[in-house]
Amino acid sequence: MGVDITLIWALIIIFGVMMYVIMDGFDLGIGILFLAIKDKEERDVMMNTVAPVWDGNETWLVLGGAGLFGAFPLAYSVILSALYLPLVLMLLGLIFRGVAFEFRFKASERNRHWWDKAFIGGSIVATFTQGVALGAFLDGIPVANNMYAGGALDWLRPFPLFCGFALLLAYAQLGSTWLIMKTEGRLQEEMYRYSSYFIWGLLGALAVISVWTPLAHPEIAQRWFSLPNLFYFLPVPLLLVVCFFGTLTTLAHRATAAPFLFTLLVIFLGYSGLGISIWPNIIPPSVTLWQAASPVASQLFALIGALFILPFILVYTAWSYYVFRGKVKVGDGYH
Repeated sequence: MGVDITLIWALIIIFGVMMYVIMDGFDLGIGILFLAIKDKEERDVMMNTVAPVWDGNETWLVLGGAGLFGAFPLAYSVILSALYLPLVLMLLGLIFRGVAFEFRFKASERNRHWWDKAFIGGSIVATFTQGVALGAFLDGIPVANNMYAGGALDWLRPFPLFCGFALLLAYAQLGSTWLIMKTEGRLQEEMYRYSSYFIWGLLGALAVISVWTPLAHPEIAQRWFSLPNLFYFLPVPLLLVVCFFGTLTTLAHRATAAPFLFTLLVIFLGYSGLGISIWPNIIPPSVTLWQAASPVASQLFALIGALFILPFILVYTAWSYYVFRGKVKVGDGYH
């Protein structure tokens, strides 16, 4: 049996996007939480927890986009055509946020509030539009003659918009539990309180999406609830409930790292549920991985480069988090 290069590329892209959601998720969540924290020194601490690593987190987004372009050009052209506006807004949000990272610490006291607003606005816009794009993707993209067959505003529907708000909750929860792990004192106590609210909001949002999706898409309902699939996939929602209770329990016991780890598992299980719902389609509801794939020779050529560079990205990421481990305190400088 030969190696299915198309499947390998799909796994690489899935892994890259998952790493981006996890790593840039708490980063964006900190920007969202800036709305609730007004104290300048506490905002400095919040930003310093991610200052050494934030730009490396977005490497995974570049990897996912480049992999989609090289291995699945049809999917790349259709998805970007369908989601052009939310993706452009996402990039603008990321730009504003990135500029705010660098200029906030150099600005005068009089002008710093403008960069705080850029950081907050960029984080909210980038997160919301990512959720909208994800919801529109899951909702289905019409394709005719290998081209996008919808309109420029087809993503502007209730389900994608709801997914945008749900992702705001998810990233805020990631950000608050990250700060529990990385800070101390009054800021940490505030994050315990906010996390206890966000986790319930996230549970409600995921419950709504879990009901809405199969009701709107019979093929997804068939995938989840037909036998024996129901028994195969049942561990995903059961583990999700376990992780929610694990998060609440560890928050109540004032654990530091465990709430963040449980939240990561919640995000991973939600991501797994998405994959189960649409597999093996790369353009839901009808275009499969193999229909959208580039020629095998092209995939193989790009795969050699990807397999060479992936270990470097993983080692760099692990090393940067290791070097900047530990608590961040008031008065620590910008790295």
